[in-house]
Amino acid sequence: MVSGSYPRADDGTGGTLTMKEPASYDVLGTALRATTYEDLTDYCQQRALEEGVISVDFTNTQIVTMRQLDPTFLEQTSQVDFFIPDGMPLIWCLNQQGAELKDRVYGPTFMRYCLTHCQPRSTHFFLGGSSECLQKLRENALGWNPKLRIVGEHHGYFGPEEDDGIIKSINDCSPDFIWVGLGTPKQQAWIHRHKHRFTRGALLAVGFAFDVNAGTKPDAPLWMQHCGMGWVFRLCSEPRRLLGRYAYYNTMFLWLLLKNGWKGMLWGASKQG
Repeated sequence: MVSGSYPRADDGTGGTLTMKEPASYDVLGTALRATTYEDLTDYCQQRALEEGVISVDFTNTQIVTMRQLDPTFLEQTSQVDFFIPDGMPLIWCLNQQGAELKDRVYGPTFMRYCLTHCQPRSTHFFLGGSSECLQKLRENALGWNPKLRIVGEHHGYFGPEEDDGIIKSINDCSPDFIWVGLGTPKQQAWIHRHKHRFTRGALLAVGFAFDVNAGTKPDAPLWMQHCGMGWVFRLCSEPRRLLGRYAYYNTMFLWLLLKNGWKGMLWGASKQG
């Protein structure tokens, strides 16, 4: 496992700490990071103290496959700093390379974990979902963590003409965590176009996490998630919207693994990101 370390300028007490960047493993051309809910939360909190902005994408097999097959989407994700394995099939691929991960870092679960366990000084902005979803998300998040500092929010139903105002609002708030729940590929495209306009913090593309944590859409039982069958539950919940997507991308992901050679892809060298 390969990791990098970066100096943290201030630990809040006048001292210095070292941040360890998550190890990286290649799966079909995407550098996926081996991390946990706790470690990623800590890393993002520490990184938010530094200058500049980072982007984090919670990546499933569809996203990995789209980056292989769609040049436009590959470009839209070219500035992502961290691809986090959001699906169990990707964890199995990483573990074949020696990652020794016990679980994925699932976007909805990470959002709830982070909002519940983040340090009191951390600040958050929500971008995505409906107005109803945002209201319920705020209520639930404050129920998990009454000290949570939500400094702003904006629903996800906006056009390009509203981008300038939204970005100004976010920069005025200067949040540590900018949660983006616009769905794939819209959220990746939006972050790609505007990442350079943010002054600081972590942009987190979490998609479905807004609805799950607001309780406006159901999520798969834990046993299905751990078996890598969460997509089956979602397909049954929204068959018309998801059938074509899942049939195509799940099939193409398996085909690409076979095409590139099982051993060649899954026992490749890990690399520092």
